[in-house]
Amino acid sequence: MIRTLKLVLFLLCLVPFFLLIWGAFTGNLGANPIEAITHTTGDWILRFLVLTLCITPLRRLTGWNQAIRFRRMLGLFAFFYACIHFAIYCLSIANLNLADIGTDIAKRPYVTVGFTGFVLMIPLAITSTKGWIRRLGGKRWQMLHRLIYVSAVAGVLHYLWLVKLDITIPVRYGVVVGVLLLFRVWTAVRSRSPVTQVSGG
Repeated sequence: MIRTLKLVLFLLCLVPFFLLIWGAFTGNLGANPIEAITHTTGDWILRFLVLTLCITPLRRLTGWNQAIRFRRMLGLFAFFYACIHFAIYCLSIANLNLADIGTDIAKRPYVTVGFTGFVLMIPLAITSTKGWIRRLGGKRWQMLHRLIYVSAVAGVLHYLWLVKLDITIPVRYGVVVGVLLLFRVWTAVRSRSPVTQVSGG
């Protein structure tokens, strides 16, 4: 059952990618296809980051522990779309000129924060396997993978500073990420608080 669900989820996660390819071949990406691809992949990065962060609250609130088996796939798809997003930026805006890319990253804050979020996702993608969990140990692995919250916040700031005028959508993402982060802090504090045992009489 879980394998079937994972296969279905995998195929669903690829739908935005194939829609972009189809749109590029059929000319249905609008007057500026590069901008359409950049914006679409940017949206899906945040969506997959949010979905990844939702797994732990879902598991804790529902008791459905099997949900954890989908987290790695969702996180890797966030990184997959981030790679496309960054590649399009390098090819279209900076023309693969490393000096220009470095200057642009340092000069424009929204690019700086977006690039930071992308870079932080790299070690998360590399260490997402069970082998890396064994190498790092459970606690160190968990501490490293909390960087996903930083990446998500960086993604929201990147979007917020990019749009400038209509900030409705990035603010919505920010609210969701903020709620998920607060939930994570609340569960961490709760797990460290002493447990009061009540004996029945």
